[in-house]
Amino acid sequence: MDLSIVIPALDESKKIGRDIKAAAAFLEGNRLAGEIIVVDDGSHDNTAETAKNVEIPAAIQRNVIRYEHHRGKGYAIRTGIKQTSGEYVMFADSGCCVPYEDVLHGLKLLKDGACHIAHGSRKMRGCHIERTQSLYRRICSKMFHWFVIHYMKVPAEFTDTQCGFKIYKGDVARHLYGESITDGFIFDVEIILRAQKEGYRIKEFPIDWTCDRDSRLSPTRSSWWVLSELITIKRALDKKPQKQ
Repeated sequence: MDLSIVIPALDESKKIGRDIKAAAAFLEGNRLAGEIIVVDDGSHDNTAETAKNVEIPAAIQRNVIRYEHHRGKGYAIRTGIKQTSGEYVMFADSGCCVPYEDVLHGLKLLKDGACHIAHGSRKMRGCHIERTQSLYRRICSKMFHWFVIHYMKVPAEFTDTQCGFKIYKGDVARHLYGESITDGFIFDVEIILRAQKEGYRIKEFPIDWTCDRDSRLSPTRSSWWVLSELITIKRALDKKPQKQ
């Protein structure tokens, strides 16, 4: 198995078919032996049924995981990654915000030995933004970025910790997500900090990106939950000794 693609989904019945077809076309077009794992995070619509029924080439493995109660994006991605078997593992947000061809940039970094983890970034030179976030979300994003650098001690070199397009060496992904504890949207910060403690190298690469305004994250409703998760992560990792 060359590449495992994990797609977390919550009430995404209108998008998930297009997501799966795009992922399958990428795997087939680049002659990659691959699997697509959709994790239905307690949807109230027919996301899982749609994911199971969309037509894809028979050579591409498909696994649709569904549980009844919404647990959070971090929980969904952790659940999916623990089921992967690929030499390389990635996750991509539903909505095809980033073209799958951009995966090739991240895979090259991994295959060349430049890093263990390759993050897509919407903030680097070379990015092409088709449709940007609202002004309110951009302000919230800048505030969040400042907080994770100064309070969580995420290295300032990372321009876009929350981009939903990340690629890993498979064994690294399964190890880090096997240890992670964050169920919500802030799992990315925990994985970065755990990777730093374990000595794994992370590189960013520029992507083409189109903002999906139909987001499941509301900065207003989620702010205290996000803060609580960040505090929990910091306390947990401060207790964990650094790998020698």
